[in-house]
Amino acid sequence: MLDRLAALVTARRTLVLVLSLLFCVMAGGLGATLTTRLSAGGFDVPDAESTRATRALSTHFDSGEPNLVLRVEAVGGVDGAEAVREGEALTRRLAAEPGVQQAVSYWTLAKDPALRSRSADSALVLAHLEGDEDQVGRYLDTLRPRYENPGHGLTVEFGGRAEVDRELNEQIQKDLMLAEALVLPLTLILLVFVFRGVIAALLPLALGVVAILGAFAALRLLTEVTDVSVFAINLTTGLGLGLGIDYSLFIVNRYREELAAGATVGDAIATSVRTAGRTVLYSAVTVALSLSALLLFPMYFLRSFAYAGIAVVAFAALSALVLLPALLAVLGTRVNTWSWTKRAKKPPARGFWSRLAGLVVRRPVPLATAAIVVLLLLGSPFLGVTLNLADERSLPPGAEAHRVGTALLHDYPARETDPVLVVADDSGPPAGRSGDIDAYAKRLSALDHVSRVDGWTGTYAGGRRIAPPTEAGGRYAAANGTWLSVVSSVDPYGDAGQKLVRDIRTAKAPFDVTTAGTASAFRDTMDALTGRMPYCLLLIAVTTFILLFLLTGSVVMPIKAIALNLLSLSATFGALVWVFQEGHLRWLIGDFTVTGGIVATTPIMVFCLAFGLSMDYEVFLLSRIKEEYDATGDTVTSVVRGLERTGGIVTAAAALVALVFLSFLTSGITYMKMLGLGLALAVVMDATVVRGVLVPAFMRLAGRFNWWAPAPLARLHRRIGLDERAGETDR
Repeated sequence: MLDRLAALVTARRTLVLVLSLLFCVMAGGLGATLTTRLSAGGFDVPDAESTRATRALSTHFDSGEPNLVLRVEAVGGVDGAEAVREGEALTRRLAAEPGVQQAVSYWTLAKDPALRSRSADSALVLAHLEGDEDQVGRYLDTLRPRYENPGHGLTVEFGGRAEVDRELNEQIQKDLMLAEALVLPLTLILLVFVFRGVIAALLPLALGVVAILGAFAALRLLTEVTDVSVFAINLTTGLGLGLGIDYSLFIVNRYREELAAGATVGDAIATSVRTAGRTVLYSAVTVALSLSALLLFPMYFLRSFAYAGIAVVAFAALSALVLLPALLAVLGTRVNTWSWTKRAKKPPARGFWSRLAGLVVRRPVPLATAAIVVLLLLGSPFLGVTLNLADERSLPPGAEAHRVGTALLHDYPARETDPVLVVADDSGPPAGRSGDIDAYAKRLSALDHVSRVDGWTGTYAGGRRIAPPTEAGGRYAAANGTWLSVVSSVDPYGDAGQKLVRDIRTAKAPFDVTTAGTASAFRDTMDALTGRMPYCLLLIAVTTFILLFLLTGSVVMPIKAIALNLLSLSATFGALVWVFQEGHLRWLIGDFTVTGGIVATTPIMVFCLAFGLSMDYEVFLLSRIKEEYDATGDTVTSVVRGLERTGGIVTAAAALVALVFLSFLTSGITYMKMLGLGLALAVVMDATVVRGVLVPAFMRLAGRFNWWAPAPLARLHRRIGLDERAGETDR
């Protein structure tokens, strides 16, 4: 099949290039509007209890958790006559705006002390904007110009979830431009040194651009039928460039070797596509299947990374197998133009990688033991991992929403913006159940870490009512239900905050209730992640096992690959905890806020992406080792020769891909820094410690058992497997 493809592309090279150019133009035009269709949300579980409660609050009560917070400073303090008058007017004006379902403030809630800063120089206005993230964003874009400079001695800062999402959208686009401005020239310089020539070095960038444009167009089409996270842009550019480098590096390098050996242009292309192209195709399937595991999770934030990743892998592989051979056919021997070496460099008989492999196969036990101990030590911080969700602390410290969030945490006595909302939307008319509501509110107010409970029947604390109903309390009632706001004194992500959610959900209630709010949403998110994670791991393990079995005919090699990848990734996760949860290396990584935890979705993203990329390199190495073993029947010789022939090129590819992902460290968003550092570490660790030490050590110890499979599976592989003896391999 690949031979026929190479022949067709070579013969129709001009047509392929023209069609590719037209595709880039159309995809670029379609993808140009992508950023306007993306959302900054996607962390909520669609059918979870907290989501249903939030929906009921909006639908039945025209209310909800405050997603817009205005921190209002007043000259002379917030209790001055003019400040009170202007604060009340600002709140009433905001409440009447389109899209604002509710707005209250320190001044309209009888000077509630919880909404005034300890220094009395600022107070809060809490509002709920209706709709999904996109609708909320549009309302906020309209509101900001009207309220950011109110005058009359007041100054306003915006915070809350709505403002966080708006600033995340802006920040991600700034980050993308900065990362591209840095990584593209640096990558080109390194590619020139790797290929030892300018023309050859431009080919990976061309493939990366085509893959990125194609993925952008695919994502734009997907936005017509589903939500897509704005953070998919970063993955698309990073992975597109990285895979463009990976795939073209192997094919172009093989093509130049064939030319150096005296092959014609046509024969060199055919051999390159048949050998390196086959491995590229196999690797692309492996990476895509690993990324598809993200589709198992219900949050569209994670699913968006699967959409982006699968699209960019598909276009990168298609470009490598179709566009790149056409370009090579046009360039011919001119691929070596502006090169300081006209012949592909062949590995010496006793190069670095063969010497390393020789050392490892002579002393497999001590070297493998040392490598495993190092990886386990690096991974040990992950045992103390604490998880949370993305909030304003993920933004740069100077961001407006971040400043407001910091002020709420340190200057205000209670967590007014993070209440647990208890919703009874089908409990009957509140007037007929006032006694039940009163008793239930008292019960909730007596729970640990509850500062106050607000409801239709009054305000409660310490198991008793401390204030009678007020006019503002009418917002807690609807025709056929009621809701309560439980203000806590603890971090919603911490153990105490999560215990409070469990206590509220299990407390005896006179009617059916559901809970919403930050703490409830986090509980539901963690339940969804832990519930789906076993299926994610099973899917990746099974597909990896099948694909590597088809490649090698062994059941031992897939198990070895999965085990070593898990070991390598544990070190990566440990590094993420050590850096971002514990706050080390901020001078190197870039300034970020240490929250005492890491965003819960980040390890899952890193796992799926890094596992796929590591399998990419596994395929390249095993393909060569298997060919050598088929030719010699000697395990030691095949390992040494296989590592020598692939070690240098895999390391170069890994270094370039790591550089692309390290560009994410320039992001102002903390969890994008986490993703970039995690992927870069995983790629480097896999290409060095795992491929350089653990794989040859394991294969030396396993000997002929490396290629063992039960007789039925061996017969199956002979029928449907990828037989390396049918042709040359990737190197």
